[in-house]
Amino acid sequence: MVIIGFGTIEAAPMCIPQHACLMVDTTRITVTLPSDQVAELRKLTDNVSGYVAEAVARQLRHQLLGVDLRRHQEEHGEFTEEELTQARAMISGAADLDGSASAT
Repeated sequence: MVIIGFGTIEAAPMCIPQHACLMVDTTRITVTLPSDQVAELRKLTDNVSGYVAEAVARQLRHQLLGVDLRRHQEEHGEFTEEELTQARAMISGAADLDGSASAT
């Protein structure tokens, strides 16, 4: 197992590929991960903190989206198969700007 840092930092740049660097408040925490996961992380990136921060942000977005989708269905009824098909096409990038699915 590997333990990663503890403390507080006022602001630090956060750079996400294909996006601008942002100055964000950060807090240093301790995270314990299995050694094999840390070894794989280090093969993928020199910025383990940035990688983990992006993974956490992605998971938070996923959870918040789930809450929003459940709320929408409670208010408007369940999604139809057509709506689900269109959403899947949009997520996979197969939808044109006008919303119609493109032939791939």
